[in-house]
Amino acid sequence: MFTEKPKKGKTTSEAVNQQNTIAKGTTITGDIISDGDFRIEGTIQGNVKTPGKVVLGKTGVINGTLKGANADIEGQFSGKLILTDTLSLRSSALVEGEVEVGKLAVEPGAAFNATCIMKGSQKEPGQNSNQKASKPNAKPAEKEQSA
Repeated sequence: MFTEKPKKGKTTSEAVNQQNTIAKGTTITGDIISDGDFRIEGTIQGNVKTPGKVVLGKTGVINGTLKGANADIEGQFSGKLILTDTLSLRSSALVEGEVEVGKLAVEPGAAFNATCIMKGSQKEPGQNSNQKASKPNAKPAEKEQSA
C-alpha cells in the first residue's frame, strides 16, 4: 500500500518544465506548438505557440507569430508577438511588426520598430483624476455651507 514505486516516464508538470532548443544553423518552416519553454538560436519561418517562456538568442530569428507568456529577445523577430506577461528586449534585439504584451522592458541599443499594445495594466480613462477631482470639490462646498 505505501510501497508503491513512482511510475516511470514524465509527469505533466515535468514536461512543462522542459526546455526545447532549436540550435544555431537549424531552420524550421512551419508551426510549432509546445507546452515547454523554448531557446531558439536557429531560424523559424512560421508560428510558435507555448504557454511558457521563449528565449530568442543572438543568432535566433523568427519570422511569423509568437504567442506565449514571456519572451527574452536578443536576436531578430519580425511578425506578430503576443505575450500575456513580459517582453524583455536585450541590447542586440531587433523587433519589427505588431506587439501585444503585458509589460515591456527595453535595454539601450535595442531596435523596436513595432506597433505596441500593452494589456493587463489598463486603467479606465480618468479613473484616478476623477477621484482626486471629486474630493477637493466636495470639501470646499462643505466649508461654504458651514461658514
